[in-house]
Amino acid sequence: MENSTAIGILPNLLLVDDDQVFCGVLAKALKKRGYDVTLAHDVESALVSAMANPPEYAVIDLKMPGPSGLALVKSLKELDNQTRIVVLTGYASVATAIEAIKLGAIHYLAKPADADEILAALRREEGDANMPVNPAPLSVNRMEWEHIQKVLTENNGNISATARALKMHRRTLQRKLGKYPVKA
Repeated sequence: MENSTAIGILPNLLLVDDDQVFCGVLAKALKKRGYDVTLAHDVESALVSAMANPPEYAVIDLKMPGPSGLALVKSLKELDNQTRIVVLTGYASVATAIEAIKLGAIHYLAKPADADEILAALRREEGDANMPVNPAPLSVNRMEWEHIQKVLTENNGNISATARALKMHRRTLQRKLGKYPVKA
């Protein structure tokens, strides 16, 4: 991918999040930092924008109405394998982080994240071997959350199939999914 700023053109960034207020604030911050930002609030409109103007960079929310951000990561990488993608989510889990990276995202950030953190993630070329390792095991509640996310991912986001696999009532699963993840 050619560096756009070297030829006087702002690098284009596709920002996809169903929270329109958050999206607008982040877009403004990214524009101030020298990016040409295109906004979308769901996977379908993001794909239309990306096909018209393939982005060099993309910041994608994981959980949106309709298909998840993971589907968009896959589609953007198929459109242009050089697109640098960061997945941003308030519903972070090990399972979705792994899938995002496998599908081609270069980083996965938990909300809240500011524009500088997001841009640093987009520019990172390598992992951090000095990342601190949590000395304590995950709490039982966090382990439950991680397991639910893993099974949900295995069932392609299908809540009914996930509930059956977990031998759990669908409404109970929906209630658990509607909560933010518990702290580790």
